[in-house]
Formats: sequence, structure tokens, C-alpha cells
Amino acid sequence: MVRTRAGAVRGRREDGLVVFRGIPFAEPPVGDARFAAPRPVAAWDGTRDAFAFGPPPPQESGFQGRTGVIDGPMGDDWLTVNIWTPDPDPAARRPVMVWIYGGAYKLGHSGSPGYDARRIARDGDLIVVTLNYRLGVEGFARIDGAPANRGLLDQIAALEWVRENIAAFGGDPGRVTVFGESAGAGSIAALLAMPSAAGLFGRAIAQSVPGPFFSDELARDIAAAIAAEAGLRPTAADLSTVDPRQLPAAGETLGAKMRTFENRWGTVAHTLTAFSPVVDGELLPSDPWQALAAGAARDVELIVGHTRDEYRLFAALGGGLGTITDEQATAALRTFGPAAVLGSRSGSEPGPGSGADGERAYRTAFPDASPEELHEWVHSDALFRMPSLRLAEAQTAGGGRAHVYELAWAAPAYGGALGACHGLDVPLLFGTYGADLGLMLFAGVESSLEAEALSSRFRTAWTAFATTGDPGWPAYDIERRPTQVFDTDSAVTPYPHETSRRLWEHHAFGALPLMG
Repeated sequence: MVRTRAGAVRGRREDGLVVFRGIPFAEPPVGDARFAAPRPVAAWDGTRDAFAFGPPPPQESGFQGRTGVIDGPMGDDWLTVNIWTPDPDPAARRPVMVWIYGGAYKLGHSGSPGYDARRIARDGDLIVVTLNYRLGVEGFARIDGAPANRGLLDQIAALEWVRENIAAFGGDPGRVTVFGESAGAGSIAALLAMPSAAGLFGRAIAQSVPGPFFSDELARDIAAAIAAEAGLRPTAADLSTVDPRQLPAAGETLGAKMRTFENRWGTVAHTLTAFSPVVDGELLPSDPWQALAAGAARDVELIVGHTRDEYRLFAALGGGLGTITDEQATAALRTFGPAAVLGSRSGSEPGPGSGADGERAYRTAFPDASPEELHEWVHSDALFRMPSLRLAEAQTAGGGRAHVYELAWAAPAYGGALGACHGLDVPLLFGTYGADLGLMLFAGVESSLEAEALSSRFRTAWTAFATTGDPGWPAYDIERRPTQVFDTDSAVTPYPHETSRRLWEHHAFGALPLMG
């Protein structure tokens, strides 16, 4: 039994740890609290059993064949945390790692089996916290009468809960590391730039940072389109008339027709999600790349990296492996190439021929590449690899420290055809090969000694960083560009995608503008 600020909770001993599940860190965001900033949880009497994960936040059913249906309890208590601790002794003062899940800002649940953190907590002799946050329309749609970035506000509320309560579980509130993948990494990039998150963590690990961040104008236009699918105005008052479990259907309907908004939304119309952190000028004053370069997070130690073959997962889910034509490659190069405006701090629109310039740049840099390789590489670079690398470069430019990595080990399923694809680092880090995405990436393949060794190497680096600030390889600098490459034979090398780095070195990642 542990006593939090709001009341006592009872956990269970499991595999040498004490585990607490489903502890509320804020009031359920329903009723008059819907679309509002998270509110402090009300105190309770007696001892609350913390044996089961809280219910998942409302979310879409999935994308490109991957289901978002979650086996979890029903209810409105979405805003909960879960804790794995070696010993809930207040005198222990162990490091704390807080996981923020990904899922295109519209999918995810901290109770998913793939996020079982027992191996991280046990191997690292530290505390792991996982949390839920609002998704999709509830968490990220830019609507009138509601604060922007409610999903990020939920994450901040959870981190504030950690600061106030984690000592009772044996943790040190002064040694908190946030870590997350994909939309979780994008969330961390945003938190690094948010004044309201300052001081809540001293270290951060961002795995595959997504490039898209939205300007306020673009986000409002997208929210209006989503609301229109439900026959409503983009206001908190209108959207509150729809049950939160029914509202994701409007986002799904829009998702099926996003390409029709290409002239207004630019590259966003060619991605898998209509949601992203919004650079609203208040909660998120500027995009992460600009903020870090200006020194906003110079006191936070950072690991940032990506997988080698980021986009191949999405190509496989969409049935595109082995089918890409030269026409499809041309379209991708013109849409996502570095001469096309993915984000501009000036908000300017692409000039005549900019798409052709993007295609020309890639075809010149990779003259022997096949259409499929070009298609994959430009997507990987634009959406994950270059945003991640440039975040590290911004951190160093702002006077901070960053360590860069790449996962190059190929997923064993399907004869390695998926390569080192997006999301592979999650089952490797958690050691959950038979759950969630691990079921696909390790499908029909038992975890091998090689996989176990790499999994252990990931956990050792991440937990050492959380404990000491040193993951085991040198910090990044723009002369040597040292990069930890995780593979069967891991090594520190110069950044492995130098050609891509040069193609993108003058591109300014930032908030995507409204084009129309």
C-alpha cells in the first residue's frame, strides 16, 4: 500500500516488482470537464485497489489494416498512470522513466501488452511509469472554446503527478526521464519546447520523431473539416453533444478522403493522421526545432534517433511492398522531397517547380535507386529520419547535449522483408515480442539469442542514460556526427545517411502552413 496525495492505493507483487495499475492522475475529462485542461483528481477515502489498467481513451479503429480496437475496460477514467517499481520505499530514490506511447496522435493505450514495463524496471533497477492521454478530436483537434494540445496538457498533468507522488513509490522526482516513440516522440519534442513542461523532467529519449507539426491556421481548418463530417461546427459546445466514443468516427471518415484536401493541407493530406501538436503561440509558442535551437531545452539531456527503414512498415500495411511504379515514386518525391515545403516558419507556399526540384534532388543524389527505394527513402527521410536528426542538431546548436542513434537490425518476420522498420524498437526495448506490433514484426519467429542480446543492449543504454546521463556512446557534434548504430554487431559510426542529411540540411522543419 502506498499513499498518494489523493489517497491510498494498493498494488501487487509481480516478478520481483511491485506493480500499480490504473491510478487516476486527473478527473475524467467528460461532462463539463470535456475538452478542458485536465483537472486535479478528487481525493478518495480508504484504499483504492490499483490492480487493473484504466480504460483506454476513445480512439479511431485503426489505419491501413491495423486495428485500434483495444481489449480494455470501459469507462471514463482515461487519465491514469501505471507504475512498476522494485520497491516502494520512499528512501530508495530510484531514477524514474515515464513512457509516452505513439499511435499517430489518434491511437494508443498505456495498458497495451506491448508496453509491459517489467523488464525495463527490473533490468535497470528503476521505476517505470506509463500514462494515458487524450487522442484524436478529444486531445488534439483545434476547436473554439477549448485549449489547444489537450493531449499534451494531459501528459504535463501526469508528469506533475509524478513530481508530487513518485517519491512514495521509491522514485526520485529530481531524476525523471521521459521516453516515447513516434507520436510519443513527437509529444516529447513538443514538451521540450513548452514552458509549462519546464522542470518536470531532466532527460528525454525521442524515438522516431515525426516531422509534421501544425500551424494554428492549418489545425483549425482540419478541425472544421472533421466537425463537418459530423454535421457540427468546430466548437467545444457542438462537439460535446456527441458521445466521446462516437466522435472518432468523424476523424475516420475524414481520413478516407484526406487526399481531396491536398491544395489546402499540402503534405498532411498524404499522411495517415489529421492530428498533431499545434504551434498555437501560447501553450506551444514555437516548433521544437526552432525552440531547441534557441536554447529552450539546453538543460535537458537528450537521446534522439530513428530506425533505418522507417517507412517500410507503412508500405507493408498499405500493400505497397514490391509494387511501386516510377510514377508513384515521382509523386512521392514531388510531394515529400526537400524542395517541397513541408513546413515553413514564414508560412510561404511552395513556389513553381518546387516539387520537381525535390524529385530532381533525390534522383541526382541516388542515380541507381529503384522506384521503390526512392519512394521509401523520401518518406522515411521526410517523416522521421531527418526530423529526428535535425532535433539533435537543434539541441546542440542551442547549447544542449544530444546523443543520436539508428536501429539497423531487420525485423525477423517475413524473411526480414520489413527491415528495420518503424516501431521495431518498441518490442525490442520492452522485450514484448509476442504483443501488439511485436506480433507482426516477430510473427511466427521465436525470440532469438540475437534479438535478446539487442533487446538487452537497448534497455541497458536507455536505463543507463536515465540513471547517469551517459547511454554509452559520445554526444553528437556537427563535425564527427557520432551515431550509435544498433545491429547484430553494434558500433558507433558517423551518421549513416550523409547523402540524405545533405539534401535536407537547408530545409527548415516547422509548423505546417495552411496552403489555401
